[in-house]
Amino acid sequence: MYTVAIGRRVLDAYNRMYATNYSPETFFDEIIFPKFFDSNKYLMWVTNSPFVQMKKGQKVRTLTPEERREKLVAFHDKVKNLKARDASIALGFPASEEKEFAFTSGMVTDIVVDVPDDDVYLSWIGAATGVGISGGYILLFDHPDILLKIVEGWDVYRKFLDDPTINLAPNKLTSWNGQWLSYVNSSDYSDDFDFASLNNVGVFKQDNNRLEINTINWARLFFNIARNLPDDTNTIMVYVYSFGQMNKTLGFFPLQLQAPRKLIRFYKKLFGENDALTDLRTYDEMYGLHFTAACAQGAIGLKALEPPKLKPYYSSDKMPKLRKKAEPDKDYKDNIIPFRIFKTWLLAMITKNKEEQLDFSERVAKALYDYRRSDKKGSTKFANNVTQLLQAGTKGAFLKHLTEIIQSSEWDSDSLDLFKELRDFVHYLPPEEFRYFNVLLKFDYAYQERS
Repeated sequence: MYTVAIGRRVLDAYNRMYATNYSPETFFDEIIFPKFFDSNKYLMWVTNSPFVQMKKGQKVRTLTPEERREKLVAFHDKVKNLKARDASIALGFPASEEKEFAFTSGMVTDIVVDVPDDDVYLSWIGAATGVGISGGYILLFDHPDILLKIVEGWDVYRKFLDDPTINLAPNKLTSWNGQWLSYVNSSDYSDDFDFASLNNVGVFKQDNNRLEINTINWARLFFNIARNLPDDTNTIMVYVYSFGQMNKTLGFFPLQLQAPRKLIRFYKKLFGENDALTDLRTYDEMYGLHFTAACAQGAIGLKALEPPKLKPYYSSDKMPKLRKKAEPDKDYKDNIIPFRIFKTWLLAMITKNKEEQLDFSERVAKALYDYRRSDKKGSTKFANNVTQLLQAGTKGAFLKHLTEIIQSSEWDSDSLDLFKELRDFVHYLPPEEFRYFNVLLKFDYAYQERS
């Protein structure tokens, strides 16, 4: 039933933006129905609603304007004359039979509530702003700017559906909303966009003889929203659910916008503005746990954006290999970008010395690499000492091996100061952050070995 609250937010924001005075019913009649259902290709398919209940011989693709109008009249008749507010006329409400609640209902309460007609119309408006993401979930945003951008995208989807040269699949509104919301907030967006513009950034995919809409990667959507909202907007709430044979409701989660902003800021500081823009489409695709795991964090922030391919390196004996490849483009894609992504996220997760000393682990890695190379020809002692340090699974083991490295060679004063700083830094790190730092050091050392 949260769709009603979001529908009200949409309607209020729309009336303010365009100086209109729509009621929920008139908004449905003049905005929702013409865009969504007054066509032989619907924007969305609402099971058991009057818009999909066909008389014998009827099909959506052959309905006449008069027949579509009849279905609108039938819908209004159900709204005004039926006391039961089930999922066929009120989106997000329970199914008509209690025994079906566990399987076909979401956002349900067992409190007896009198639902006015306006709430039914609002539920359609709210549900129409659902944002589909990869993994099969739908997000409802409680933010007027985001909601208005979604509404603007309805016209674009309708335009593409009506274009006979495109042959775009209908009834995919939530997937469309996700792709449109991401695109309109991205650096790829242009006021003079066309179908080719969206096709070039991966919005569509070919399926047999027609185009389907890809579902957006949730991390990419998160990055793009964070880039475009004002910096003083640190958190927005999303409601997460899915509709299908068995509906699911995950609940409310805060999107912590400072998390992707911090990653973008660190990336630019570490690797430059130009590379941040060049790598953009790759790095926001590589961030992010599976969405259910992201929600399990309680709040969707830095931890939820953990690069999944980083996990194997938490094992103490798993060492990264960043050997240069002959093909520069492949080397950049397979080695450089993942290294940068991992490094940026790991730095963001370590609470100490972030902004001031982003190069700290790199300086330590270079000192260790120089130490290993200074060993006598044929000896493996220094190399073994470095390996044992990098594979240390605890702070105690790390500090023990660091002491052995310091005692095994002569060091200048700058190097000794660096190792003293390293000792103090590791000593005060919480165990979880030590794990991140140790992996970061592994990658910085592997990058030194590329030289």
